[in-house]
Amino acid sequence: MPVDASYLSKLQDYYAKHNVIPSYATIGKLWGISAKSWVANYVSRFKEEGYLKLAPDRRLGPGPRFFERRLARSPIRAGLPDPDPENGYDVVTIDNYLVKQPSRTSLIRVKGDSMMDAGILEGDLIVVEQQPTANIGDIVVAIVDDEFTIKYFERERGNFVLRPANKAYPVLRPKGKLEIFGVMVGLVRRVARR
Repeated sequence: MPVDASYLSKLQDYYAKHNVIPSYATIGKLWGISAKSWVANYVSRFKEEGYLKLAPDRRLGPGPRFFERRLARSPIRAGLPDPDPENGYDVVTIDNYLVKQPSRTSLIRVKGDSMMDAGILEGDLIVVEQQPTANIGDIVVAIVDDEFTIKYFERERGNFVLRPANKAYPVLRPKGKLEIFGVMVGLVRRVARR
């Protein structure tokens, strides 16, 4: 029997608010189930499906599938309207999608508008894989004169330069040391709601 999506949604919402999976008694109240055996049965199915797991201290915690989010199979056009995207979903976990090596991945908040023509805006969180090298054309977080910046990594007349994505800013041509902190692999933006 498949996991009940509404029960899972209630657990995910609870976790987002409290950062913990509740006790069995609280789960029963959350789901509107008074029979402890039913709650235990559902929790057992959630564990089998990988949505929940037991931590070493025997408390319930999120399993590997707990953070999966629905991903529409069809992209939505930014131009003319498309048929309803609700016609089918796959699932994706944002961490699995953006983070290959957690120990080498940082989220960095963007300040300024020097990369706006690349779609990187002030307040965005960029996902950066820390590494000391980059390919020409990569968007990198670099350290120049002991200060961090985000720019395109380019080569100009045999020298490495950092190119902004906004014509109002000059190309950075480091006179001293240029150090690559990491390469941008993704971006997260929370959109303001009206």
